[in-house]
Amino acid sequence: METLGVSGVGLFLLIVMLFLLAGGVWIAMTLAIVGWVGMALFTDMQAARWGENLFVAMWGSSASWELAALPLFIWMGEILFRTKLSEQMFEGLAPWLGKVPGRLMHTTILGCGIFGSVSGSSAATCATIAKVALPELKRRGYDEQLALGALATAGTLGILIPPSITMVVYAVAADASIIRIFLAGFIPGAILMALFSGYIAWWSIRHPDRVPPADPIPGLKEKLRRSGNLIPCTLLIIFIVWVLVAGWATATECAAFGVLGSLAIAASSRSLTWENFRASLMGATRVSCMIMFILAGAAFLTKTMAFTGVPRLLAEWVASLELSPFALIGMLSLIYLVLGTALDGISMIVLTAAVVLPMIQKAGFDLVWFGIFIVLLVEIAEVTPPVGFNLFVLQNMTGKDSNTIARAAIPFFVMLLICIGLITVFPEIVTWLPDRLMGKET
Repeated sequence: METLGVSGVGLFLLIVMLFLLAGGVWIAMTLAIVGWVGMALFTDMQAARWGENLFVAMWGSSASWELAALPLFIWMGEILFRTKLSEQMFEGLAPWLGKVPGRLMHTTILGCGIFGSVSGSSAATCATIAKVALPELKRRGYDEQLALGALATAGTLGILIPPSITMVVYAVAADASIIRIFLAGFIPGAILMALFSGYIAWWSIRHPDRVPPADPIPGLKEKLRRSGNLIPCTLLIIFIVWVLVAGWATATECAAFGVLGSLAIAASSRSLTWENFRASLMGATRVSCMIMFILAGAAFLTKTMAFTGVPRLLAEWVASLELSPFALIGMLSLIYLVLGTALDGISMIVLTAAVVLPMIQKAGFDLVWFGIFIVLLVEIAEVTPPVGFNLFVLQNMTGKDSNTIARAAIPFFVMLLICIGLITVFPEIVTWLPDRLMGKET
């Protein structure tokens, strides 16, 4: 360790990790292998204890009670993905947008925001809303490029507006309060929706020839009748948030309520069959196992990093640079944007948590604030070629090239950057709601 130095150890392990990832090794296995190599080469621990530490780290990460919320939230999204919820949301939102510049194009943003708050999954949100919105918007003559860009980026609201799978993963990795991080996501999520819709309105005013004529606006009675389709989803969201904020249920218990609520919605819409019930269960199992396997590998790597002392030394090194908060955030933003071109969001978090979180704490940042900051960067990763999940979703649904979809998303990409800038300059945007409802952390 003394011979190589902290930078040499970190660089060596990074090279090993990139080599394994480039060779097609699973991310979870890559993390565990890098942890094993680091423990073997850069610690004085006896070989007999390597396996013991591997077992303890993997079991400890999988046996977390907080992590039990993860498969439940995923299952909730899988159930709703296979029901008529998306059609109901489109029907309920459309009548109220007749006089807004951009009109029905805003349903992509509102629909993604509402469904995202229930599903917690970016890919599920993007696929669900796109499945209904794209054919309808094309049929009515709306600009396809604008629709693709809006759907690709607004689909990422699924991981920002609680409950969110990515937030749960971050909270476990950072040993932070899941409830506080959930609450912290609401205001930034609302601001991001406003930025997206604002751009659609501005674009529509500048290109009136590319916006179809308005449909006849129904009367108030018809609007209210159609809005009834939003009631099941709205009640589910309100109930989950209410019991969470009131302290009547933990995040895991809220996830269980969410599953029961989604099953009730599916049953009431008469779309719950044994076939889609089994499909939702198997889909949730596959995704949950994948994420938990990655977390287990990351836990072993984290333990290795702790034994080598790399996080502590890196934190001290960052402190010695005396970077301003903005300089540190700028550096981390660049790192995550580069990682986003090759890794999915959850992998970005678990790969970097062991090194980045001690640096953040050393610099005096709030871990809840940083959770929202990193989720916004993950949102950018979801629409960044070549591994942007939402690009793949829309590519499979439309047959368009992923680079074409990425270009369509550039204006909305800028809105994401503006949102990141706002919460960096005004961190109270993130921390005000959890501090208001739960009191400041001591």
